Amino acid sequence: MQLKMEQTERIGDNTMATQAHILTRKLYIESYGCQMNTADSEVVASIMLKEGFILTKDYKEADLIFINTCAIRDKAEQTIRNRLLLFNQQKISRPDLIVGVLGCMAERLKTQLLEEEKVVDLVAGPDSYRDLPNLIHQVDRGHKAINTFLSKEETYDDIEPVRLHSNGVTAFISIMRGCNNMCSFCVVPFTRGRERSRDAYSIVREAQKLVDLGYKEVTLIGQNVDSYDWHPAQERLTGAEKRVNFSKLLAMVADIDPNLRVRFSTSHPKDITDEVLYTIKQYNNICKHIHLPVQSGNSRILKLMKRTYDRVWYLEKVEAIRAILGPDCAISSDIIAGFCSETEEEHADTLSLMDHVQYDFAFMYYYSERPGTLAARKYPDDLPEAVKKRRLSEIIAKQREHTLAHHQRHMNQPHKVLIEKYSKKSADFFQGRNEQNKIIVFPKETHQIGDYVEVWVTDCNAATLFGRSYSTV
Repeated sequence: MQLKMEQTERIGDNTMATQAHILTRKLYIESYGCQMNTADSEVVASIMLKEGFILTKDYKEADLIFINTCAIRDKAEQTIRNRLLLFNQQKISRPDLIVGVLGCMAERLKTQLLEEEKVVDLVAGPDSYRDLPNLIHQVDRGHKAINTFLSKEETYDDIEPVRLHSNGVTAFISIMRGCNNMCSFCVVPFTRGRERSRDAYSIVREAQKLVDLGYKEVTLIGQNVDSYDWHPAQERLTGAEKRVNFSKLLAMVADIDPNLRVRFSTSHPKDITDEVLYTIKQYNNICKHIHLPVQSGNSRILKLMKRTYDRVWYLEKVEAIRAILGPDCAISSDIIAGFCSETEEEHADTLSLMDHVQYDFAFMYYYSERPGTLAARKYPDDLPEAVKKRRLSEIIAKQREHTLAHHQRHMNQPHKVLIEKYSKKSADFFQGRNEQNKIIVFPKETHQIGDYVEVWVTDCNAATLFGRSYSTV
């Protein structure tokens, strides 16, 4: 390789030759999947910048390409494989190019990726990003490199993320890693390991730093934020340092600045508590929106999914949200169509639950069997794809009706909007979100990205609200 090091050198050695060497190298990162992957890529960028790499937005000029992957559905993995084919074209003309696969797909497939995808030089799971400099060093020496060790402690809480593609207004803060919920359809416990909560005070410090930099909104993210539970080591347990649950963490972040909007995702119906709901009610800067995945509206299917609640339990949680936070609190969801053995009557239960809850919006999919999960081992994937797609189309159509109805109720009302970026269709318009997470588009006028603006909504469709601003908050 043109940039190959001597065997005694490691990336990051404090020698002038090594530093000069790595400063010539550019890093390109692509992220796919959930918000956790976006946050992980920002941790990776921080690690690599400290090793002397330079970030680039153009993969064609990169010396190192990382693709941070999702394994939640087969379609996501096929997208990654198609990207690897593209990067292989670059490698044909530049054999010294290093291509690494990170994240959940790396954890799930491990050495299989190195064997099947010849373009891949490096594979790193979600808990091994600190080892990336060493893995790159191995590749520089002419070897393939892999680390997919799952940790019981790693939270990266001492690493300050590099905000990739940042608008300087909104940011994600990862508060925990892994998942202890063994839903039968899900690969996350196998690709991200067991649940562990990040140091609460490191989260507050990160949020404070973002405020100091001018950010106006943070989203606290985790696979199941309501099960957040951190307490310091016993020898550090003094004064205010005591156990912190999710309700307390929300309050700690909201107290940083009343002008800092606080969002969170994702909640689990079995873990969200009235204490959390009352905390949201107490703070004006905690957004009134809860993402509460249901997956199915039928109790038998929920039991097969190992969701640990039934239809009645879920609807009681929805009623608690409405009772404590009122009808203006937005509720969104995840819904899976065509899970193993689902009947037409059970599919109808999902549609009827949607009618009852009237979700503001939802993420909707048809079931995709994932190797290694309980469902793949125990339940036949026995529904034809045509049936799954038809049921999904019915779910999507119903949700479109509900979303449009919610948007129509927002018309002829004022909304406090945080401007995040230009509208996709015109640089003469801005777009932002209200506290219910609804996208609102309005004329640019004299406002700036990062402003809070009062917008009077005058029109809508099933995707967007439209209006005109009348004051800056």
